Amino acid sequence: MKQATISLFFFFCFAMVATAQKTVPSVTVKTLDGQTVNLKDYAAKSGKTIIIDFWATWCSPCKKELDTVAEHYEEWQKKYNVELLAITIDNQRALPKVPGIVESKGWTYTIFAGNEEDMRNAFNFQTIPQTLVIDKKGNIVFEHNGYVPGDEEELEKAVAKAAGK
Repeated sequence: MKQATISLFFFFCFAMVATAQKTVPSVTVKTLDGQTVNLKDYAAKSGKTIIIDFWATWCSPCKKELDTVAEHYEEWQKKYNVELLAITIDNQRALPKVPGIVESKGWTYTIFAGNEEDMRNAFNFQTIPQTLVIDKKGNIVFEHNGYVPGDEEELEKAVAKAAGK
């Protein structure tokens, strides 16, 4: 009887871990004009499916990914009610380059700046671009790192699923 009780206990512990949802952590970022935003609160209040894309000015694959998504973004906004948060992890020296790059690229994303170490720790990633899809409940339902052409198709499928389409 004791063995069965112990086995049952471990089964329930495993089941709880396996079904636990990973949610957007309470971590702060800044707008390009210096206002502080808590990402968990932002996601909770948005009422939208959210794509979070961590990038940097020195990261060519990051910029290629954001350029490619830009080609589809307006359609995705209409189709899936999605918002993309492009969070740069550039250091203070590189941060002044961000507005110029965003403008020259014509990106219409919401741009935030996050402390690289804080973002890596909070979202548990090593390399960029790191792309996440957040459902309307604040759950992280998709994670992808790196970029190769065609990844946007997988991203759209994840966005559609998170949006219930």
